[in-house]
Amino acid sequence: MSGGEENDTNSNRGTAGNYTVTAPAKPSRQQTLAPRGAAIAGVIFSLLMIVGMGIARSAVPSDLTQPDVWLTDPDRRAAVRLALYLVPFAGIAFLWFMGVLRDRLGELEDRFFATVFLGSGLLFVACLFGAAAISGALIEVAAAGNLRSPDSATLYFGRRAIDALLNLFAMKMAGVFMISTCTIGLRSAIFPRWIAFAGYACALVLLLVIANWKWIQLVFPLWMLLVSMQILLAEFRSRHAGEAAV
Repeated sequence: MSGGEENDTNSNRGTAGNYTVTAPAKPSRQQTLAPRGAAIAGVIFSLLMIVGMGIARSAVPSDLTQPDVWLTDPDRRAAVRLALYLVPFAGIAFLWFMGVLRDRLGELEDRFFATVFLGSGLLFVACLFGAAAISGALIEVAAAGNLRSPDSATLYFGRRAIDALLNLFAMKMAGVFMISTCTIGLRSAIFPRWIAFAGYACALVLLLVIANWKWIQLVFPLWMLLVSMQILLAEFRSRHAGEAAV
């Protein structure tokens, strides 16, 4: 070994007798902030979705044979409009969650599950935005007085399209997203195994169960909230353990 190489080696590590002492690598600022950013984005998405879905489900009747109540009643119409205002911010937080989580995984990311993770997440947001756009259009048409008949074909089509986009396609994509996220979480140990297994069970419910009980949609944001809180708690414990060690 040349003298230059020895100097480089000794500058990076020290020796004590016959034993080599290597300084522990400190986590980068990006590695420290990434889990926290994903968790905060997940919490924001979950809370906005829970509040928005709760308002919408309380104002809009689940019976598709009576679809005009939430459009003719000004109070219900205002409640649905408020819920729709929350949808874009929920979608932004969800996209932020995906981006930060992928950045955190880095080279550990599996290409197959990363593709499913990204694709299902984007399709979920697209279906969510589509359902919100149709709902907003129906509200504005009704508010302008252009929807005169409760049995209008436009109203019936709009309700059916909203129901299909939100309750069928969006929830199915949410189930696929949960499966891919749980698999990535098991391989990278981002969150505990029991949360991953709970996510698998919830995903199967969203994929296989087609029911008239619309509150089943809350399964996805509630699971996202659980994952985000767990990531925040683990990051908090890790930070305090590092401070105690110093």
